[in-house]
Amino acid sequence: MFLDKAKIYVKGGDGGDGIVAFRRELYVPMGGPAGGDGGRGGDVIFRVDEGLRTLIDFRYQKHFKATRGEKGRNKSQNGANADDMIVRVPPGTVVIDDDSQEILADLVRQGQEVVIAKGGRGGRGNVRFATATNTAPEIAENGEEGKERWVVLELKVMADVGLVGFPSVGKSTLLSVVSAAQPKIGAYHFTTITPNLGVVDVGDGRSFVMADLPGLIEGS
Repeated sequence: MFLDKAKIYVKGGDGGDGIVAFRRELYVPMGGPAGGDGGRGGDVIFRVDEGLRTLIDFRYQKHFKATRGEKGRNKSQNGANADDMIVRVPPGTVVIDDDSQEILADLVRQGQEVVIAKGGRGGRGNVRFATATNTAPEIAENGEEGKERWVVLELKVMADVGLVGFPSVGKSTLLSVVSAAQPKIGAYHFTTITPNLGVVDVGDGRSFVMADLPGLIEGS
C-alpha cells in the first residue's frame, strides 16, 4: 500500500518538577534549602531515513509523545533530562502545522533532523529561591509542559518506473494488479488525468514506486 499523506499528533515531554527539600545532617541543625531542579522534557525530532519509501507506518501509529524529565532530588541534585524521541521519515517529507498551515520542514537529505515539538523546561527547586531575607524558601516550580501540535506529513515521491502509452491500453490495470493502488479504470480517453502511484513489492524487503501516467494523445 502507498500512502503519501498522513496526519499525526506530536508532543514534547513535560519538564520535571523542582522540589522543596532541606539539608538534614547530624551536625547541621539549621540546614538550608536543598531541593534540586527538574530535568528537561524530551524533544520530538524527525530524522530522514533513506531506507523508508512511504508514510504507511503513520497509518498505524498517529501519536508520538516524548518522555517527561525527572523530578528534582534532595541534596541540591537536579533530575535527569529525558531522552529525545526520534521519528524516522522518508526523504521528500514535508511537515506542515495543521492549524497554521505553516511549512515546518522540508526533509530531503539522509540524516537531516528537525525539532518538531520541543520538550518543556524543568522546574526550579527551592534552592534557587533562597535570598538573604528568605534563607529557607518553601516554594518550587512545576516543570513546563512540552509543545504539542498536530502536523500533516506530505511525501514528495519520484517514481522509479513510469507507465507511458496511448489511452486504454492497460496502464492503470497493470498498476492495480502489481500494487495495492486502486486507480480509476475505464475504456475511454482521459480515464487517468493525474498520475497514480503504487508501491510494487518484489520480495526480500525490496520495493519500487510505479507511476501510472495520463495517456498520450496527439494534440490534446
